[in-house]
Amino acid sequence: MKKLTLLLTLAILVSTSFAQKKIFNGKNLKGWEIFIGTPIKGFEELKEKATPESTYSVVELGGQKVIRISGDVNASIATKKSFKNYHLRLEYKWGENVYGRRNSGLLYHSFGEFGEALGTWMPNIELQLMHERLGDTYLMNNTYCETTVAKTDDDKFIFAEVGSKKKFGKDFNGQSIKKAVDAEKPLGEWNIVDLYCFGRTAIHVVNGTVVMINENCGVFENGTVKPLIKGKIQIQSEGGEMFIRKIDVKKIKALPKL
Repeated sequence: MKKLTLLLTLAILVSTSFAQKKIFNGKNLKGWEIFIGTPIKGFEELKEKATPESTYSVVELGGQKVIRISGDVNASIATKKSFKNYHLRLEYKWGENVYGRRNSGLLYHSFGEFGEALGTWMPNIELQLMHERLGDTYLMNNTYCETTVAKTDDDKFIFAEVGSKKKFGKDFNGQSIKKAVDAEKPLGEWNIVDLYCFGRTAIHVVNGTVVMINENCGVFENGTVKPLIKGKIQIQSEGGEMFIRKIDVKKIKALPKL
C-alpha cells in the first residue's frame, strides 16, 4: 500500500492548490458538442423525445449553475478540443431519476467519430462513474492498457498494489478492471474524481483515494499496440440523472512523484 499512500498524499497536496482551466464555464455548454445515440433498454420511447437540449442542460442547483444530464437516453457530451498530459477534476452527484440503473462514465483519450463505440460514443478509455463501480476501467472498442491486478473471489480482475501486470482489451484479458477500493460517497452527496493522464499512464482518484493505475495505454490495431496519449473528454448519459458542478483541467509536466 506504500505506493497508494504516497499517491494519495500527493493528490491531497495538489487539491489545495489546483490551478485549472474550466472546461465547464459555469454558464453554458460552449466548447462542447452533443450526440444522441441509442435508446436505453426498456425506455425506447424516450429516445424519440430526446434532444441535445433536453439531455444536457445548464440548470441552477443549490445556488450555482450546474450541468444536468437527463440519463434517459444513451448520449455523449464531448469537448471540441483534445487534451494531453493533464490533471482533470470532475465533481458530480446523482439525481433522483433512474432509467434502469445509475450509470455514466468519464471517457478519456477519446478519438474517432460518435457512434463508433456501442452505437453512441467515440472509442475511448472509461473511468467508470456508475453507482457502486466508481473508478473502474472499461476499454471501449480496441483500446488497451496494462494494469497490475489480482483476482477476486468471483474471478474478476481488480487493481492491486501487489499482483501481476496484465494486458487488457477485448483481444487480451478483457475490457473491464475493477477498482481497488470503494471510495464512493452515499447517494445524494458530491463525488470528487481526479484523473491524471501523462504519457501512456492514467491514474483514477476517487474522493482522495487512488483506485486505479493504468499503464501503456494504447490502441490495438493489426496485431500491434499503438500508443494512446491524448484525446477528447466525453461524459455519458446512460441511465441515471446526474449533476456536474465542476470540470476543470490543468496541464501537468509529470505524474506525482513516488
